[in-house]
Amino acid sequence: MTRTRIRDFHDDDLDGIIRLFETAAGDTADPALPEAIPSPAHPLYPLSEVLASCQRNQAVVAVRNEEIVGAAVGRAAHGQGVLVFFHVQKAVRADPEQGTRAEAGLLDALERRLMPLGLGKLSMLVPAGTSACDGLVANGFEARSGLKYVERHLPVQRRELDRLKAVGGRILPRHLWDGVSGMQEEKDMLEDRLVVPLAEPDLADHFGVVPPRAVMLFGPPGTGKTTFAKAVASRLDWPFVEVFPSRLSGEPGGVAAGLRTTFEQINELEHAVVFIDEVEEIASKRGGEPPSPTQGVTNELLKQVGQFRDREGRLLICATNFVRALDAAFLRHGRFDYVIPIGLPDATAREAIWSRYIPEHTITGVDLEVLVDASDGLTPADIEYAARRASQEALASSLRQRQVDIASRTEVLSTDDYLDALRATRATVSEETAREFGEDVDTIARL
Repeated sequence: MTRTRIRDFHDDDLDGIIRLFETAAGDTADPALPEAIPSPAHPLYPLSEVLASCQRNQAVVAVRNEEIVGAAVGRAAHGQGVLVFFHVQKAVRADPEQGTRAEAGLLDALERRLMPLGLGKLSMLVPAGTSACDGLVANGFEARSGLKYVERHLPVQRRELDRLKAVGGRILPRHLWDGVSGMQEEKDMLEDRLVVPLAEPDLADHFGVVPPRAVMLFGPPGTGKTTFAKAVASRLDWPFVEVFPSRLSGEPGGVAAGLRTTFEQINELEHAVVFIDEVEEIASKRGGEPPSPTQGVTNELLKQVGQFRDREGRLLICATNFVRALDAAFLRHGRFDYVIPIGLPDATAREAIWSRYIPEHTITGVDLEVLVDASDGLTPADIEYAARRASQEALASSLRQRQVDIASRTEVLSTDDYLDALRATRATVSEETAREFGEDVDTIARL
């Protein structure tokens, strides 16, 4: 499958923009309409204005095989961002995976260029029922009346950009949630307990649900805890701020002072998902004579969690591979709303993970059931490694044999290739670790 990539507009892209503009006008044009009357799909802004905005304002393009197959063009007007042109070719949109990524990628890239201009909203006037309208609504824009005026509140306002940069935060790409392969049980749990109450507080209030403020994810290494944290931030469309315990030691005053400063800066953001991985480094069990050197850090983190819970519009997600090493105070009710296990993928999840990494033109010739059985006990990261290793070995073999004509070769990987890669893959999680995780689920998890 030829990949579609997103890049900035170049001056020599003008011919491609013109062809794309003509494609947009004819995608769903109604031949019964008089020529003088724009068809329902015809862009509302004239070609001359689109080309001028490409050169003077902000524009990004989607490219496949060096051909421009999509574009998003915007400018600042009256304190908000205005989309002058947005279109992806029908052939690309027809691809369920590439089409969604192309539309989301174009809008993500354009938003990043418009945010520093101090804009609080991005909107577009677009005829109802067109591909542009459908693509915008699918990417978080809200349809308004009449001509389907759609608008989207940008996740970060200009006044917050410097604050977000100061704490190392960023806006994550859309659709990370959909990209989490398998693990449906965990996704459903996080959707019900985290995403919906935070995204729809009125609905939560109707049912008497208090939106969570802090959750703990625990499980063996490589099971996707970080991936889930990022997916939750993407799903909420909130900035993602990762706090690295190892980096706090370089702050003036040490780790405890670094924690305090970091959380003070985070409190200035309107919304944020704050993620601390390997939290056991700064939340280990207190006690002993003399007290542990990290006891002051643990005390400070407990204090910050308590203060963090007083503010709406933010969520703290902590993750640990060693939940037994945490101080007991972190697992009590009132500090973390949920203590959620993220374990090894089941058979359904393993099949979804394999399907994600095996090339589409190869998968029909691969026995997925055999691979699912052979990868029992592996983490998503282990399976990804095995799939990528098999692909790399197949490419190297083809180069050695000078069999690199893509057009004449469709099934380049077999089940045996993936099994060979699995045999060379060391499991991240030992049997003992898996057994201990099962015990922790029974004694520590709080759902």
